[in-house]
Amino acid sequence: MEKTDIMSLTCDEIGDILGQAGEKKFRAKQIYKWLHVKRVFDFDEMTDISVQLRQYMKEKFCINGLFVQKKLESSIDNTVKYLYRLPDGNFVETVLMEYSYGHSICVSTQVGCKMGCRFCASAIAGFVRSLEPSEILMQIYQTEKDAGIRVSGIVLMGIGEPLDNFENVTKFLRLISDSGGNDLSLRHVSLSTCGIVPRIYELADMKLQLTLSVSLHCPDDKGRSEIMPVNKKYNITQLMEACRYYIKTTGRRITFEYAVIDDVNSSEEDAAKLAALLRGINCHVNLIPVNKVKERSYRTTRSAAAAFAKRLEKKGINATVRRTLGSDIEAACGQLRRDADKQANANGGAGI
Repeated sequence: MEKTDIMSLTCDEIGDILGQAGEKKFRAKQIYKWLHVKRVFDFDEMTDISVQLRQYMKEKFCINGLFVQKKLESSIDNTVKYLYRLPDGNFVETVLMEYSYGHSICVSTQVGCKMGCRFCASAIAGFVRSLEPSEILMQIYQTEKDAGIRVSGIVLMGIGEPLDNFENVTKFLRLISDSGGNDLSLRHVSLSTCGIVPRIYELADMKLQLTLSVSLHCPDDKGRSEIMPVNKKYNITQLMEACRYYIKTTGRRITFEYAVIDDVNSSEEDAAKLAALLRGINCHVNLIPVNKVKERSYRTTRSAAAAFAKRLEKKGINATVRRTLGSDIEAACGQLRRDADKQANANGGAGI
């Protein structure tokens, strides 16, 4: 019998299953607390649960942990990059970042990515599958355990497109923010998307109060379609209409991510187009010095990004250059997974 992934279940869903087995539903709250508050992942250690119920749970449920395949620690800023191996042998990356206010974690939502953005390392190794809610959640729980900290902020900006895994991602958001469990305010969560327009509308209607970050990266359709294939399906006009709807519906400001790339989107003309596109929209522009990827020729410098920020500010657009973290450990997502997959294939698929 295939076991049920209990870490992907809400407290009510656990209660429904226990109720069908003749157990009192209040037991679900006890179990849920063990999992999400005490972070105990062995049913035998749930000491206020009867031996009979613990045995039933071992037969009915599974807890799929992640395994630290590789861990890189920055000597510059305490950033830590984890390569996690999933139970099926696939790999995802997670990055723990330290700020003055606490720790933030960047998690992956898919194994690989379908979106094919030209400057991104995540798509190079190919798309395999979407992550389950538990697999997103366990990146946080196991990183916190390893680092001995609790994160104060979550960024869904690792490998994968979160809105391409909409159902699992939104369930993860319910689990991480559940007041009976981890109880993290979604105001401390940022979700990044390349612009899957229908899902932006759905997310807006859910009114979750998270921060939406939209990867824009070019101010016109011709240039954006060349580096972001998603623009051929959902163009900039459609994307901006969805963004305005999100702001109006949620009352939340949007962040536009813009990777400044030499000779692609960093000219004075590009700044003027971007300023015109965003004028009147409640937003912030986060400028990103593009990361070097071996298979790509795109390059930029932090000084070029700073110069572009000044151009925007002169035109009345609020923009900052993203702080570069973990530069000595290649903290940009996708590179560790790609190397691990190459090694696994060289070993006949047996892993590293």
